[in-house]
Amino acid sequence: MKVAFIVYDGMTTLDFLGVYDPLTRLKTMGFIADFQWDVCALNEPVVDSSGLRILPSRVGGSLEDYDLVIVPGGFASRDLQRDTAFIEWLRTAGRRTQVVSVCSGALLLGAAGYLQGKPATTHRSSFDDLRQYCAAVVDERIVDAGEVITARGVTSSIDLGLYLVEKLAGAEVKERIRWQMDYQPEDSAPTARR
Repeated sequence: MKVAFIVYDGMTTLDFLGVYDPLTRLKTMGFIADFQWDVCALNEPVVDSSGLRILPSRVGGSLEDYDLVIVPGGFASRDLQRDTAFIEWLRTAGRRTQVVSVCSGALLLGAAGYLQGKPATTHRSSFDDLRQYCAAVVDERIVDAGEVITARGVTSSIDLGLYLVEKLAGAEVKERIRWQMDYQPEDSAPTARR
């Protein structure tokens, strides 16, 4: 299993890290020995929306050898969806590649043609922008349309990461990683005490 985590200038870093953390634990916690990943960009360094600098492990090149390509969102995605070079780069993902987005990263998948005829979701503030690219905008935390999976807003990135872990390694592994992360979804979170 080989994963490309896409990063770009102006992205929201939690969109990237929320998925990155649980997925990379498949390797670091010993669940999938051959799990590999690259942090991919078209330039380096990448500077996120708040000024954080990120050095990608791979710059440019085709995405066709990856099994999974994950695209974060951020305010920059609204302009980047019209950046021909970036969109063409996303299109280099192979036919067997599953593409995934968090938040307004769905706009980038849409601009690349991956959402055509499929349901999708994004941050609620981008629902209207997303409509041009997909069959239906769905107000759900995660929308799995087979070869394309989209997640709603920034905090859904952790849920998405755990969802992907379960798809790749099963419910028991997901629960072990969730426990190690000390992550409790909203429905199981204890009441705050004062």
